[in-house]
Amino acid sequence: MPPPSDVPSHGQHLATVSHDGRFWDVYLEFDDDPRRPDSYRALLAYSAADRNEGEETLRTAPVIIEPSYEEAVRKARHLEDHQLIAFLRSVLP
Repeated sequence: MPPPSDVPSHGQHLATVSHDGRFWDVYLEFDDDPRRPDSYRALLAYSAADRNEGEETLRTAPVIIEPSYEEAVRKARHLEDHQLIAFLRSVLP
């Protein structure tokens, strides 16, 4: 369930990146999949720092799948800015 519209994400803040003249806050959100209780699936959520009224938080599909929560967070924290921007570009209209 997405967070209320006034809160961009309830996930863990990973970074702030710049793309096309805007700053984007990047969050790690976990996606529970009851069919896969042995793995932790996470997606990246992007919220523009200068978010306009009605502008939604953009989310990737789950891009991190690890056997433990700690490993998933560690993998996300090791993503470099250019990788985070590439994921952002994949969800921009």
